[in-house]
Amino acid sequence: MGKKLENVRALYMEGIRDGNARAAVTRYTGDRYTQHSTGVADGVEGFLEFFEPFLERNPVRDIRIIRGFEDGQYVFVQAYQELNNGEDKWITTDLFDTDDNDLIIEHWDVIGPVATTTVSGHSQIDGPTEITNIEDTERNKAIVKEFAKTVLVGGNYDRVTDYISSDTYIQHNPQADDGLAGFAAFAADLAAKGLAMKYTDIFKIVGQGNFVVSYSKMLLGDDQYAVFDIFRLENELIVEHWDNMEKILPEDQWGNSGKF
Repeated sequence: MGKKLENVRALYMEGIRDGNARAAVTRYTGDRYTQHSTGVADGVEGFLEFFEPFLERNPVRDIRIIRGFEDGQYVFVQAYQELNNGEDKWITTDLFDTDDNDLIIEHWDVIGPVATTTVSGHSQIDGPTEITNIEDTERNKAIVKEFAKTVLVGGNYDRVTDYISSDTYIQHNPQADDGLAGFAAFAADLAAKGLAMKYTDIFKIVGQGNFVVSYSKMLLGDDQYAVFDIFRLENELIVEHWDNMEKILPEDQWGNSGKF
């Protein structure tokens, strides 16, 4: 594990799970801590203003890092959080920027509830976690970038088999079944409800080996969402997908400069 990822994990585990918020945020952040989790203000004091009451409200915290990797200055993690013996359960996906000393200087996140049932039978977090094929990192990032540009933003769904395996496509979105047919049925169902899904901007693509993550802005009907998509690739095709989405609040409810 690289030092950047180690610091991110420590901020989660020591600061939030173990309740040592001040010590952890002071130790693992740099000269600035710019925040894009809209309920949290910038800086160390903004972090503490949010998390110290959070820790008091939630004395029992089970937090696990499910997946994580480094890509240059960036760190991505997917986490599971269970509070107060199951009173609340959340999936959190986080992107961190770091400085030359591997300390955290900026943070983006998406937080979504854990689904009680899923169409595919897979959970939102199960499946492979091991980073493999490091030598394929840049090629896999380029594939996902082209997929996002052509299909997600461009809407050219007839090109989906150029990027997604038609033989094996494992789906962890709780509303979609496995396979391309499951993906198509999910999109059609949304459209029938007047909730056509349209990606409008791909903010960042990061990856390591067989895992690539995109952070995007998406329209679902008339509402804007921030979305993390996690892709696992084999033989230059996407074979597995996890995601997490959060509705973007009105600007007057932001505690910082916003989700992006």
